[in-house]
Amino acid sequence: MIKNIIFDWSGVISDDLFIVYKVVLAIFKKFGVKEISLEEFKREWEQPYMLFYRKYGITRLSREKEVILYSSLYKRISSKYPPKTYPKIKNTLTKFKKAGINMIVISSNLRETILSDIKDFKLQGLFTEINSDLHDKTEGIHETIKRNGFDPKETIFIGDTTHEVNVGKMAGIKTGAVTWGYQNEDKVKTSNPDFIIHNLKELETVILG
Repeated sequence: MIKNIIFDWSGVISDDLFIVYKVVLAIFKKFGVKEISLEEFKREWEQPYMLFYRKYGITRLSREKEVILYSSLYKRISSKYPPKTYPKIKNTLTKFKKAGINMIVISSNLRETILSDIKDFKLQGLFTEINSDLHDKTEGIHETIKRNGFDPKETIFIGDTTHEVNVGKMAGIKTGAVTWGYQNEDKVKTSNPDFIIHNLKELETVILG
């Protein structure tokens, strides 16, 4: 029985894929890298995210400078293309909350962005903890499980990339990969998650039975 859900944010709850894609294109332009299609972005995206930039030859960008640059670009681009939740996900999260399931967020996204999204999406009170600004989610998952006293057998990490699946496996918890996020289904399947989740009904079945 699942009693604890650890959610990734972007690509799972927040539909901000196009915003991040446009941010990446702006960073590529700054470093003289050729523009890529959204399809290529989804095929090649990986985390920790600095690995993605290195793949395209951006070696002069430090993580610290990337955070500053990303934050500035995200604010500008998201003002034109506001993020939104995936349709009806609030209803699903509310069902989990009413069932007494603990829900926590672990994300590489900026804390101010997640808190702003929660307010805009009207998701206040659903999550017991927000862990943000994590370049490598391995940094936070073990500490989160220990701090909250979660039983690994009762805990699942829901993400949208191979990184989340691998992190969940390393932590000894169940893993679920949604197919509506940053990586396409074929790529995320290569990490062999416990569950491939195509829609919210399947997510509810995984969690509630």
